[in-house]
Amino acid sequence: MNHPGSQDAGVGPASQPAIGRGFRLQWEAAQNAHVLLYPEGMVKLNGSAGEILKRCDGATSIADITADLERAFAAANLSADVLRFVSMAVEKKWLQIGT
Repeated sequence: MNHPGSQDAGVGPASQPAIGRGFRLQWEAAQNAHVLLYPEGMVKLNGSAGEILKRCDGATSIADITADLERAFAAANLSADVLRFVSMAVEKKWLQIGT
C-alpha cells in the first residue's frame, strides 16, 4: 500500500532499512557467503547482496549505505542498484523500513 508521496512502498534514499523480523544475517564459512537465516530455511546471498544487507542496521540511510559501498569498492552510481535491491528485499520481508 503506497502512501501519498512515497516511492517503492516507502523505500527511498532517506529510508533506514533493518533486517526483517525473524531473519538473521550471518557469514557462513562453509558456503563462503553471507546467508540470511529464517525459521523455514536459509537464503545464500551473492556478494553484493551480503554487502548491502550487512550495512542495514535500521539507523543508516540508503544514501549513506550507497556512499559507503561506493567508497569500499571504488565504484560510482550504485544508488539505483542499491534502491532496487532494498525494494526487492522489503517485498520479500528480508528487510523492514523503520518508521
